[in-house]
Amino acid sequence: MRTRSWFIVGCFVLLFVPLARAAETLPSQLSDQEFWKLSSESSEEDGSFRSDNLLSNESYFQFVIPRLNETTKQGRVYMGVGPEQNFTYIAALKPKMVFIVDIRRGNLDLQLMYKALFEMSKNRAEFVSRLFAKKQPDGIGPNSTVEEIFSAVQSAPSTEEIYTQNLNAIKDHLMKKHGFPLSETDLMGIEWVYGNFTRFGPRINYSSSGRGGGFNNGVTYADLMTATDQDGVFRSYLANEENFNVLKSLETNNLIVPVVGNFAGPKAIRAIGRYLNEKEGVVSAFYLSNVEMYLEQDGIKDVFFCNVATLPLDTYSTFIRSVRGGRFGLGSGLNSDLGNIASEVKSCAREK
Repeated sequence: MRTRSWFIVGCFVLLFVPLARAAETLPSQLSDQEFWKLSSESSEEDGSFRSDNLLSNESYFQFVIPRLNETTKQGRVYMGVGPEQNFTYIAALKPKMVFIVDIRRGNLDLQLMYKALFEMSKNRAEFVSRLFAKKQPDGIGPNSTVEEIFSAVQSAPSTEEIYTQNLNAIKDHLMKKHGFPLSETDLMGIEWVYGNFTRFGPRINYSSSGRGGGFNNGVTYADLMTATDQDGVFRSYLANEENFNVLKSLETNNLIVPVVGNFAGPKAIRAIGRYLNEKEGVVSAFYLSNVEMYLEQDGIKDVFFCNVATLPLDTYSTFIRSVRGGRFGLGSGLNSDLGNIASEVKSCAREK
């Protein structure tokens, strides 16, 4: 019995940490064809959610970053769901590769818009101006603070001409430079997303599009980008040029891959798991927002956990959650929390 017990323990260790000693073979760059194939072949059918999620409504999502940097390892694989809050976590963890999985194809369109804007913009001032279809103000540049940038851009003029030029540039960048075979539905989706960012500017919030699911704490894009962690440290992806360039580099090398998929669906997460196991990559962190709440309501959270168990994990792999009453926040609204992925999904058999 004693020998058998040690054998079981050894198997558990091997289940989740075989990659700790492996040399990762993650790509340093994907070709345009590889990017589109990986995204398309990993994706499921378009699904629906109660809101558009054009941006986060999580005021305290930066509070978890200091602890996250202690519990995870940089230079691995980041996974997440939803819009721009992922970028701030990516800037902190500096992964080699990223997968953004969302049930809505509209989020893929949003991520493609961001991809084009990151690649076309040489710095934060230019990026923020493009994002909101504003004429770039004089006097802001790489050395400007994030507060200076948003203050200047908020007051800058926006015209139909700027919007049309930028929208056409986004479409051309994706279809002509990269050669992505975007459908009419995707092009309409990108146009709708960009139209909302143009219409509301830096004051856009979770419910601005009119389909915010009934939840709106009034937090704007400018609020989120100029927020800090609990110690007053600016950590957003637009806080400084270093953070911005982490994202720009990954996007330029086609290493932020948007995937359409239900967390408890039969394909998306498992397809990513197969790819990463082949490449001997390790998932460093998986940002869940509050999706687990909906999975529990539908009685399919266990299915999600078993999907996650197919990913390459080790003892450092960490869930990032948005929950009410989480440890990292101010006790109101959604706060962040962390969980050890391997220990939480250990009841599921690992599938290759």
